[in-house]
Amino acid sequence: MPRIHLTRISLLAALLSFAPVFGQTPTAPAHQAMPVGIAALPDVASVAEQVAPAVVNIKASGTRTLSTADLSDASGNTTTPSPQDADAVRDFLRHFQQRFGGLPPQMSLPVHSEGTGFIVGSHGVILTNAHVIRDAQEVTVKLKDRREFRARVLGSDKLTDIAVLKIDAHDLPIVKMISSNTLRVGDWVLAIGSPFGLENSVTAGVVSATQRALPGNGFVPFIQTDAAVNPGNSGGPLLNMRAEVVGINSQIFSRSGGYQGLSFAIPMEVAHRMAQQILNTGQVGHARLGLGVQEIDQPLAESFKLMRPAGALVNEVEAGGAADLAGIKTGDVVLTANGRVIERAAELAVITGMAQPGDEIALEVWHHYKKIQMHVRLGAAPLQNPDADGSASPQIEPHYGLAMRPLRSEEKRKTGIDAGLLIESVSGVAERAGVLAGDVLLAIDGEPMRTVEQTSALASRANKPLALRLLRNGIMIHVALRLA
Repeated sequence: MPRIHLTRISLLAALLSFAPVFGQTPTAPAHQAMPVGIAALPDVASVAEQVAPAVVNIKASGTRTLSTADLSDASGNTTTPSPQDADAVRDFLRHFQQRFGGLPPQMSLPVHSEGTGFIVGSHGVILTNAHVIRDAQEVTVKLKDRREFRARVLGSDKLTDIAVLKIDAHDLPIVKMISSNTLRVGDWVLAIGSPFGLENSVTAGVVSATQRALPGNGFVPFIQTDAAVNPGNSGGPLLNMRAEVVGINSQIFSRSGGYQGLSFAIPMEVAHRMAQQILNTGQVGHARLGLGVQEIDQPLAESFKLMRPAGALVNEVEAGGAADLAGIKTGDVVLTANGRVIERAAELAVITGMAQPGDEIALEVWHHYKKIQMHVRLGAAPLQNPDADGSASPQIEPHYGLAMRPLRSEEKRKTGIDAGLLIESVSGVAERAGVLAGDVLLAIDGEPMRTVEQTSALASRANKPLALRLLRNGIMIHVALRLA
């Protein structure tokens, strides 16, 4: 039987304070019931016409380091590429070996991905999927009016697949967002995106399910729809028939890698919360309960003397974690969390994942054949890809054509300097001026550079060539950079 794959739907074409932006948190207006059989067909054309100007095409390029032995990334974590991506990588490695007679332990392969996003701030703030800009050193945003901008990645969250971009533009059209709690199974929805690079394609369907937990995606209660979504739709808006964004299209369930009737979107209230943290702090924090759980089937329910197969069976308790400190034991069954009944084990991770470290959560637990009430103060999940300084992925400064990040502690020790920005890729005016990838930017016009935001501020008020002081191969040099 063919294997079924959950596929994130960016188009991979290679070898391998938030309140001013969104306003108030999305709210859920009450439904107005309509008698069965009276509802008219939805006006899809009007919805698409209203929202399309705020939908953008996103192209990202960079490099990915892979192990040639087992397709592991440079950090030793096993990657799980889609079938098409894995086939492309294997073909490349086979041709490389045939030509050169062998393979190095690791190889850096160019990566180009394409997806969709939508404008949420008139001054250039854009939401998309984190996997669209994964490994990106250069991100380009194309508006519906065909203008193109270099984008800066403000931050991303791998666990919920949310990323926030910023382009240097103003007075842009924006979308209106609302909580997905307004959706009912059977409601009409519309998707706008760039499937296979075909920009501003519109598809429509209905909500197939809400609060859908998927394997390997424990932090997101997905919206399931039958709106046609394909590679390149990633990060595009899912809309209701009032032209309001209720979700971000993210994945498909497919045997072939293309659309087969099952599409999944991240609820807008989840995206809102993650994006707000990114805009405020540059990163996202997730709460941690410190449990390993499994499903309850009928035989297990009978053995634990439960009325029916529901809840999350605890099969592992992290020593010293939040659950351990609260007294939860292996063999307990979590029945409710904050009053919400846990039907399937994955639902517990969704509830705790949306909470903040330090929040208190009320649990009803089946312990020794009786219900007990517990209050657990949640811990913090580890930050993704942290280093000693908490420095983020490279940020792209569009004025200079540089992708830069702050130096890490180990790099500071090696260079003997206490501040600077490592330049990871070069293009545009910086490339023409002779700046090289691997240079360390120490100062601009004599002002020490510690953050990418500092460089942006200087660029915005520059009316003359800027003097960049660089460290290159242990030697200090100066380069004149003319922005205009």
